Amino acid sequence: MHGPVLVSWLLAVLTAASGAYCLTRLRHAPCSTGPSPGPSPVPSSVQPAPHRLLAHESDAAEALMGLGMAAMAVTGAVVPAMVWAWVFGVPAVCFLFGAVRGPARRTHRLHHAIGTLAMTYMALAMAAAPAHAHHAASVGAPLLTGALLLYFGGYSLWTGTRLLGTPGGGLPVGTAGLPQACRLSMGIGMFAMLLTM
Repeated sequence: MHGPVLVSWLLAVLTAASGAYCLTRLRHAPCSTGPSPGPSPVPSSVQPAPHRLLAHESDAAEALMGLGMAAMAVTGAVVPAMVWAWVFGVPAVCFLFGAVRGPARRTHRLHHAIGTLAMTYMALAMAAAPAHAHHAASVGAPLLTGALLLYFGGYSLWTGTRLLGTPGGGLPVGTAGLPQACRLSMGIGMFAMLLTM
């Protein structure tokens, strides 16, 4: 990321916190069919195994995106672009394949595919730019960057309205809204990273 240093560090802290929270959700909500060791909003006897598996997949994807965005925002050009392309490109192919093969959570998998493809695009665009172009001019394809900005801006607004739109009209109490808040912060983080291109 080639924006102001303070913005890069704030973005890294925000996305790292979101990724770390998703990792803790992975640890406390295993996808096995047995009873869950930690607190769960739905008892494991009620929650079907395929739903837990999809929730596990979603938490893993969001942990990868949050921690990967934090690392990419801080390290920038220090890590070779091809490393980032592989780190985000392989999961993107898996999410696209999963969205095509299975109807369950298709939209959610497509969202993760768009996110990982956007991270791959940003890494490759930064690598293709001349050495000093990161600070002087925009990099990447302007139309693609604009389309991704519209997508993540719209996603952030939609997620924010879902977070605020609870049945009682107020904010969720306790940790019930944390997964949505993490998705919102990662959507804003993607928007900020794309905006600096």
